[in-house]
Amino acid sequence: MKNKKILIGIIIAIIVIVVGITATVLIIKNNEQEEAKELLNSYIELINNKNYEEMYKKTSSMNMSQEDFITRNKNIYEGIDASNIKIEINDVEKEEGKYIINYHQKMYTSAGEVDFNNTANIVKENNELKLQWKSSLIFPQLSGEDKVRVSTLKAKRGSILDRNGVALAEDGNIASVGIVPGKLGKNKEQSIAKISELTGVSVDYINQSLNASYVKDDTFVPVKKIVNSNTSLKEQLLQISGVMINKEDGRIYSLGKEAGHLIGYVQAINSEELEQNEGKGYTTTSLIGKSGLEKAYEDTLRGIDGTRIYLEDSNGNEIGEIAKQDKKDGQDVKLTIDSTLQKQVYEQMKEDKGFFVIMEPKTGELLALVSTPTFDSNDFVVGLTNEQWNNLNNDESKPLYNRFIQKYCPGSTFKPITGAIGVTLGTIDPNEDLGYTGTSWQKDSSWGNYKITTLTGYNGPKNLLNAIMYSDNIYFAQSTLKMGAETYVSSLDKLGFNESLEFPISLAKSQYAKDNGNKIEGETKLADTGYGQGDLLVNPIHMASVYSAFANDGNMIKPRIEYDESKNGEILIKDAFSKEAANTIENDLIQVVEKGTASDMKIEGTTIAGKTGTAELKTSSEDTESGTLGWFNCYTKNREGNDLLIVSMVENVQDNSEGGSHYLIKKIRTIF
Repeated sequence: MKNKKILIGIIIAIIVIVVGITATVLIIKNNEQEEAKELLNSYIELINNKNYEEMYKKTSSMNMSQEDFITRNKNIYEGIDASNIKIEINDVEKEEGKYIINYHQKMYTSAGEVDFNNTANIVKENNELKLQWKSSLIFPQLSGEDKVRVSTLKAKRGSILDRNGVALAEDGNIASVGIVPGKLGKNKEQSIAKISELTGVSVDYINQSLNASYVKDDTFVPVKKIVNSNTSLKEQLLQISGVMINKEDGRIYSLGKEAGHLIGYVQAINSEELEQNEGKGYTTTSLIGKSGLEKAYEDTLRGIDGTRIYLEDSNGNEIGEIAKQDKKDGQDVKLTIDSTLQKQVYEQMKEDKGFFVIMEPKTGELLALVSTPTFDSNDFVVGLTNEQWNNLNNDESKPLYNRFIQKYCPGSTFKPITGAIGVTLGTIDPNEDLGYTGTSWQKDSSWGNYKITTLTGYNGPKNLLNAIMYSDNIYFAQSTLKMGAETYVSSLDKLGFNESLEFPISLAKSQYAKDNGNKIEGETKLADTGYGQGDLLVNPIHMASVYSAFANDGNMIKPRIEYDESKNGEILIKDAFSKEAANTIENDLIQVVEKGTASDMKIEGTTIAGKTGTAELKTSSEDTESGTLGWFNCYTKNREGNDLLIVSMVENVQDNSEGGSHYLIKKIRTIF
């Protein structure tokens, strides 16, 4: 009996040992399987990060150098713009000392998304798991001698057209200026110096390009791209021995400087933009809108290139297609802009710092948007030299600064708006004579030394008509104080202050308090705001919309830049002012031109409503550095053809003997 118990104990012990050993083996096996999976996942992540050196370290010994491994993987993955590579492991098998991992792979390429099933072998080498690499890990059907090829069918970018179908931006040809070294002749240095002078490209850069390892005597070495229409420059360059000019595809802008800020330009996509637009079909060679309407309408204008990825054997025979994406041309965008008017306005303003906004007051169609000084969109496409770029950036007149999308102190051009608010609310009786005298005023002694001053005294009652005609600051200061800050602010909010105006290009929000606040602090600030000063800042396109209410029985028209055959205007804010208020202000603005401060704008046979304005930017009475803005806003009434509403401003008019408004009036008369 005793022996039987001993025997049973021994058997149990053996079973425990066997079970333990089996469990240990299973644990080790399972741990190794997980390590094998982890190895493959980490390898895929290294591909996403383009870390080819670390990828090589995870592979087993093979008949390929690190340099060849890196070159092959880099050329293929980056050649097809592979990104967002992901795998899903289906199963893991162990066979003859290696783990066989079956998995499904997806990745995004220049030809769209690619997915396939594949197999990876993991082996143990010096007690460490390694990936057994071969070309089929990239694509299952790829062997060591095969090549991955990419062919591209270029898509057309949509054109930007004016209202009459004139192309303001379109795909076309630009000129590539280059040098054929073997034809430079004996005066090589002189020729290079002359090429440098004409193109703005440094002599050092030209010599560096000519000394590149690939260059032979008959090689065309590109130096500079120029606008194809610049025939004078091309003729001068072609007189130099060794210079050759080829045509190549490029974006061309018929209104280079005339519409630089409005149309903008395209350039090569950068890495940050490529990351932001992942999955949209962009590649490292794509162009993308960088500013203006080229950027605003990027999704509409851009074409998606057709791309085909295929395999080729060592004899150059195609052996399989990986992916294919048909090309998709971009769509055209037709604008309300009149290119003739745009050019005309630019010619009037090109020497000044300022802007013009011209809109049809009944439809909201924007006919011209000009900001000066400006830049030539073509220069950004052909490439700016460092000197040109530095000149643009460091120019004190800020040619890269788009003024019509900003916000400015409107000065007296805001008085009609305050007047319309008061009449709408009933706090202003247009016929009431406020009865004050003189050209300075303060509410009471609590204002200390602060007084409201008006530039010109006038005879007659201090009523709304005379206050608008003679631009009386005191009248509008008193009227705004009578309304009270809360009521006045509420009315400004109704007009769209502190709100974004829907527009393709982002516009600054109009404001009446610092930092887009919703409260006007103090009586003097409120009084100043009423006649267009204080912390009041207005965007020019928003200002055009507000002024349109005077021509539309109190309804503000929505500004628009996309052409619509129907030409129907869309109301932005219904009953922004009462009909009575709008008509009263319109009649008063007509009198400003007929016999008031803008009488030099009067044109026989044309009814024009307008308002002059001067905005003081001084921060104190001692401030002699800050400039003055000159404004003139006007619109025609019942003009043959379409009426025009103009909002215009010129900077630094403090030294202009004509005054800013009258300086602008001269320019506007030529437009009418």
